[in-house]
Amino acid sequence: MTLATRTSGTSAPSLDSPSPPALRPLGLLTILLGAALSSIDFFIVNVALPSIESDLHASAATLEMVVAGYAVAYAVLLVLGGRLGDAFGRRRLFLWGVAAFGLTSLACGLAPGAWWLVAARVAQGAAAALMLPQVLATIHATTRGERRAKAVARYGAVGGLAGLLGQVLGGALVAADLGGTGWRAAFLVNVPIAAVALVVGARTVPDSRAGQPARGDATGTVLFAAALLALLLPLTEGRAAGWPLWSVLLLAAAPLLAVAFGAVERRAERTGGSPLLPPSLLREPGVRQGLALGLPIFIGFSGFMFEFAILLQQGLRYGALEAGLTVIPMGLTQAPASMLVPRLVRRWGPRVMGAAAVVHGAGLVVLGLTVLWTPWDGLGPLAFAPGLLLCGLGQGVQLALYYRIVLAAVPAARAGAGSGLAATVQQSCLAVGVATLGSVFLALVPHLGMRHALPVALGVQLACLLALVGLSLRLPRTLQ
Repeated sequence: MTLATRTSGTSAPSLDSPSPPALRPLGLLTILLGAALSSIDFFIVNVALPSIESDLHASAATLEMVVAGYAVAYAVLLVLGGRLGDAFGRRRLFLWGVAAFGLTSLACGLAPGAWWLVAARVAQGAAAALMLPQVLATIHATTRGERRAKAVARYGAVGGLAGLLGQVLGGALVAADLGGTGWRAAFLVNVPIAAVALVVGARTVPDSRAGQPARGDATGTVLFAAALLALLLPLTEGRAAGWPLWSVLLLAAAPLLAVAFGAVERRAERTGGSPLLPPSLLREPGVRQGLALGLPIFIGFSGFMFEFAILLQQGLRYGALEAGLTVIPMGLTQAPASMLVPRLVRRWGPRVMGAAAVVHGAGLVVLGLTVLWTPWDGLGPLAFAPGLLLCGLGQGVQLALYYRIVLAAVPAARAGAGSGLAATVQQSCLAVGVATLGSVFLALVPHLGMRHALPVALGVQLACLLALVGLSLRLPRTLQ
């Protein structure tokens, strides 16, 4: 099965620039490195927060902003980053994003105070939003057939492994305290990696862009950013702040802003304008189905990672390094599972997503029973390994197949907008998962205790996987 692209029948798309050079292995490795950097930094800060709190005397609300500032800026600007790549060249925007990510990582690592760190994290999220959409868009524009399927599978593997690597790498760097840098090393490590990616990327990443660059959509951009901010900011900060009036008002405004954004985009497309997010793109059945799959996948994944980190560090008193190493079994099965997706799809079609959700659910059940039945002082890293191996196996297939299903329906001329949209759903759901499922878990702990609160919270994630099974049954038997 190949990922042939299709043009929408409801809009006249521009064509991509003629025959961009093929993406070679070193170029693919370079852009995947950029994708890994942006994902690692979403998770790497989790295990560094206690050290940041101690060193910078940061309050709980400020620590929330260190995490949320990156996530919100990242999610809000992803679609715009994809559109800029379509217009000005995806290699150029990728290199600009890599350079900006390295500089903002340096600013994070040198932060003299907590609010400096928050501001640098917001800027870092904006840099990641320039960089990440170019990865999928470049793959989409410069590969075909089986090569594209394998490249997308590798992207899915990197996306999942980066979250786990962030936990492991963050714990190792904080524990090592290299040169007395402590938590700062978790950010400073990005600087030399970004420098290498910048030099190699300039030589190996092929350029591609839309042949007829779309005009800007200032109104749509502002409304899209406002709608996402109104949703994500109160969800990530409201609980820590005690749900003040501003958070309630923003949540109430979010659907109104979304409706206004939809109306502006429909009008722009109807009158021959250049909407930030073409409504005809969302009318593609494969795009809608793929994005719907992303909701339970990413909300459940981020909620689990947050809850499991709390269990290890606060409940079982693991150190940063031990907590990071505990999740390694998940990565041992996640990467191979992602790489097997092209073969699985050829044999069973995209409905293999449902089977992956069942395997993932079995892993959550094993983890819940492990926490309930194992003596508390016997819950070492090896006790969690069987459940984590199953979770990684299911997640690996889910992550890679999500991107493949979405990109199968995106016309090449809209690769940037489609890639930005797919990544926006991912990042928004990661933030929503921590805010919602994480809040449920934290609310249960005082009443049930950590041992019983985690299995109940895992039951909520099982409901997400049940929804994923239902959605997978509506997928076509083949990918075009």
